[in-house]
Amino acid sequence: MASTKFALLGCAVVLVVSSGCPGSATGGVSIRPDGSPGPQACPEKSREVMNYLRMFVGESAWVQLDANQTRARPITLYDGNIESVLDENLGLLEAPARLYGRVWTGGPQVVIRYHAAQPMNGGDQVPLCAVARLGFGQLRKHPESKPGTAIIDSPRAGVYIVDEFR
Repeated sequence: MASTKFALLGCAVVLVVSSGCPGSATGGVSIRPDGSPGPQACPEKSREVMNYLRMFVGESAWVQLDANQTRARPITLYDGNIESVLDENLGLLEAPARLYGRVWTGGPQVVIRYHAAQPMNGGDQVPLCAVARLGFGQLRKHPESKPGTAIIDSPRAGVYIVDEFR
């Protein structure tokens, strides 16, 4: 079983190396009037890699939102790049892999879009498309959040695989 995981992960890495920088998925996002990001396509290479890694739309796992603030309550998130930590396996990506993405704090709640993952076995980053989600308003910003920041109650959220950002 483990050799199958590494073989599929190896195939995904080959796709990444041939497809350019996975971080390029974050450029050119339009901003809605409320400050949240607009729609964004998931790159074809990301969808191919997710398929190889058995990460299908709707698959989810728990994630520590900020690797620097694990288990703190509340936490403060900042506009820009973020590094999160998987608490559970996601497809063939094993916890505690790192997820890399971007945070937007301009709207009424935090928006986090992930564009790459770093497997913990020392492999190269792989592209993906995922979002952080929580029900019951836990990603809603506290009123005392300053511009460019969001104070939120939960250090954890669900991370969900998507085929496009809406």
